Amino acid sequence: MSTPPGESRPGEVDPHRLRDGELALHGRVMPASNATFVGEVDGVRVVYKPVAGERPLWDFPDGTLADREVAAYRVSVSLGWNVVPLTILRDGPHGPGMVQVWQEPDPEQAAVDIVDVDSRPAGYLHVFEGLDARDRPVALVHEDSAPLRRMAIFDMVVNNADRKGGHVLAMPGGHRYGVDHGVTFHVEDKLRTVLWGWAGTRVPAGDLAVVESLLDSLQGELGAELGELITPDETAALTWRCRRLLSTQRMAVPQDGWPTIPWPPF
Repeated sequence: MSTPPGESRPGEVDPHRLRDGELALHGRVMPASNATFVGEVDGVRVVYKPVAGERPLWDFPDGTLADREVAAYRVSVSLGWNVVPLTILRDGPHGPGMVQVWQEPDPEQAAVDIVDVDSRPAGYLHVFEGLDARDRPVALVHEDSAPLRRMAIFDMVVNNADRKGGHVLAMPGGHRYGVDHGVTFHVEDKLRTVLWGWAGTRVPAGDLAVVESLLDSLQGELGAELGELITPDETAALTWRCRRLLSTQRMAVPQDGWPTIPWPPF
C-alpha cells in the first residue's frame, strides 16, 4: 500500500536524483513566513526551505521545521495516500534544508474556496461564514471528495497546525496535494485547518484500515525513521492520535480554547 522511503512511485521523481543533483535557485517566494525559494535540481522544479531561514516560533523548537516537513512526507508515504509531494533533507545554497518537488495545481479547480454565502457550489461542504473586504457575507467551503477527506485525516494524525486553503493543491485529474507541514507533530492538540466540513462524521472503514496499518508501521521501520526527525514524545503522541482515531472512528471537531481556523484562511 505504501512506497518505502528511497523508492519512487511510477511517474514520481527518483529521490536520489533530488538528493544528489545540483540545486540552482531561481527566486524567492514572497511573502512567506519562512525563507522559501523556488529552484531546480537536475531539471526538476523544487521548493527549498533552508533551516537558517526558519522564523522562531513560541511553541516549536527552533530549527526543526524542515525535519517536520520530511516527517510529514514519511507518514504520507506510509499511509499510501500521496498527500505530500516528495520531500527530502539536503544541503543547498543557504545551508541544509527541506527540498520538495514543485507541484503545479490546476487553475480551473478550487478544492477550498470562499463564495457568496447564498451560493454554495454543489458537492461542497460549509465550514464557516464571515464578511469579505467589502463587508459582504461570504462562506468558506471545501469540496466533499475522498482525496480531500484523506488529507483531513492525515492532518488529524500529524496534528497539522496550519492547513490553509492555499496549502491544498488541486491537481489535474482530481488528486489533491498538501504542502507546508512545518508546524506538525506537536505533543499538544493543535489541529488548525480549513477542512472542518466533515467534523464529527464517521470515518470510512477503508480509511480506518489504512490508519491501523500506519500504527503498525510506527512500531517498526517508520518509527525508526521518525526518530531521526522528531522527538520520542512527538512520536508517542502520533501513535496516541492514531489510536484515538481508531477508537472514536470519527472525524475531529473544533475544540474550545484553541483557534481552530488558520488566519488568514488562505
